[in-house]
Amino acid sequence: MSRLTRRQIAAGVALLPLLSLPGHAQTTWPKMTVAKDPSCGCCGQWVQYLRESGFSVDIIETTAMDRVKADFGVPAALQSCHTAEIGGYVVEGHVPADAIKRLLTERPHATGLAVAGMPASAPGMDTPGATDTYEVTLFSLSKQTRYARYQGRREISG
Repeated sequence: MSRLTRRQIAAGVALLPLLSLPGHAQTTWPKMTVAKDPSCGCCGQWVQYLRESGFSVDIIETTAMDRVKADFGVPAALQSCHTAEIGGYVVEGHVPADAIKRLLTERPHATGLAVAGMPASAPGMDTPGATDTYEVTLFSLSKQTRYARYQGRREISG
């Protein structure tokens, strides 16, 4: 039986903070709960995309989506078709998985992230040939700022 030395343990502990840096793999994310209208197909496609991206997702189907959005504090200008909760944050609309992972890694003081409307190239929409650019907005009760910019599932600068 091999025993770790104090030096090996100290070296391993020193590396732990690096595991949560952006760009480093994290093996488990908090469970996400998605509220969606039962008749919305793109919401189901977004959930499937998130599962393929490493998230565990539960679905709550409801026709009272306006109430869900109000309860979670989603501003009217940022609303989309589905609303999710993960790790104490709200995720509104077709937010790319990488942006959600970044949010959970950085842990900013905010309510959550949103992609307003339903951009044709966003995950879950995936309209063939769509190349539109859209923003992911970090929001709180009193503030909204651009968190990232995407074209399809690819983050772009600018």
